[in-house]
Amino acid sequence: MSLARCRSVVLQGVAARRVDVEVHLGGMPGFVLVGLPDTSVNEARDRVRAAVLSSGESWPQQRITANLSPASMHKHGTHFDLALALAVLAAAGSVPADSTADLVVMGELGLDGRVRAVPGVLPAVASGAATGVRRFVVPAANVSEARVVDGVDILGASSLRALLCALRGDPLPDDDVPCTPVTQRPASGLLTSADGDLADVAGQPVARRLVEVAAAGRHHLLLSGPPGTGKTMLARRLPGLLPALDLADALEVSSVHSVAGLIDPDAPLVRRPPFVDPHHTTSAAALVGGGSGLPRPGAVSLAHRGVLLLDEAPEFSRPALEALRQPLERGEVLITRARATGRFPSRFQLVLTANPCPCGYAGSVVRPCSCPPDAVRRYQNRLSGPLLDRIDLHGVVGSVSPAAIAADEGERETSAVVRERVVQARSRQAERFAGQDWSVNADMPTEALRGRWRLPAAVLRPLTNATQRGSISPRGADRVKRVCWTLSDLAGHCAPGAEHLDEAMALHRGAVGLAVS
Repeated sequence: MSLARCRSVVLQGVAARRVDVEVHLGGMPGFVLVGLPDTSVNEARDRVRAAVLSSGESWPQQRITANLSPASMHKHGTHFDLALALAVLAAAGSVPADSTADLVVMGELGLDGRVRAVPGVLPAVASGAATGVRRFVVPAANVSEARVVDGVDILGASSLRALLCALRGDPLPDDDVPCTPVTQRPASGLLTSADGDLADVAGQPVARRLVEVAAAGRHHLLLSGPPGTGKTMLARRLPGLLPALDLADALEVSSVHSVAGLIDPDAPLVRRPPFVDPHHTTSAAALVGGGSGLPRPGAVSLAHRGVLLLDEAPEFSRPALEALRQPLERGEVLITRARATGRFPSRFQLVLTANPCPCGYAGSVVRPCSCPPDAVRRYQNRLSGPLLDRIDLHGVVGSVSPAAIAADEGERETSAVVRERVVQARSRQAERFAGQDWSVNADMPTEALRGRWRLPAAVLRPLTNATQRGSISPRGADRVKRVCWTLSDLAGHCAPGAEHLDEAMALHRGAVGLAVS
């Protein structure tokens, strides 16, 4: 009788838990897999046997009992294939048992022995490294993302035969089956690239200022107005104003994308804030996260540390919109399914665009509205009060005359110029909040707003009066204060003044018209 083991992982959200893969040989021929495996893991028995035989190895003619421990935790995914194959061959004496005992192994096997790419390698290696594990075997196609983590030894396996030769210290045969790296590109249609320059938006200087404020403090933004006024153009240029992610944020974002299978092997570390632009038919589960049996990250997590744009927001279903309320407040999503629970980060910047009515021209001076008053009211009520109360900045983007476009010619700043001001404002915030759990004004907790960074009573008096009258909710008042700090940072001031509060209140209420006539 023989016993061998190696390690693998099971993903729970963007965290990974260690799984010991134990194999025992002895008794009549057969292959039993225990430890709460799902269908994809159970099917590994056939894939592993075919891959071992295709690699020129002998299959043990004994009863094979494979245990995935801890046995009380559900196992899922095809990445257990390679670990099972190594443990079986180590138990049979085909490779030294001590060469596999401290390895964490991930990889899906093809029937010809090739090792295929799997999702979640980056968070698996990062979680293992945090617990002191130093040796990892991953598919060759996943090596680039695995090497993002410092202080670990990564062995990229193109095939089972190549891996066995490496563990035995044997030369690789010339006829070894090569493994063509699988390029994992965004397949869900959610991840897109924001292109264009802010200078493309003509005749809307106040609207460009609003987008700059949103970028500087990472504030949520609502742009409403008739069709063709540049709302979507403005929103799509917001990501171009954001500074690059620091290393810690980049690792968080890359881990989410790795779990979703969206990592680009050519650029495994996501350094630019992501931009997610789902279609209005997107369901609540696709927006927030879900999955059948196993939790998967949704659009709010794919947009973590970046921008989530809901273009034509009233056209989204009510359940999908209301599902955003908790992620906006907590900055994370906890998804519970029958077999697993996943926790995904979701600290994103929400941008909504909306028409004022079904025809789009309510209140327009360019074209009369054809909608009955009840239809206008119902359309505007699709964005609920609690959701709107979580939006920091509201802007009404009006139609622009040719004269306004001509007057704006030559005065429009490029995204690069505006980004420099945004970066300076973000630097002031990072310096002010050094040692805290947040680094931008939008994330400043209520206790900090009312404590260490409380504004003077004389500055707050208009906001206090508005709150007492009920025109601004207490939560809305806190959001006004955060915007006030951002306006001060953009101006280079040490603390906000009364002029900053007045502008912040106007921007929160949407009282500033953004059309230039």
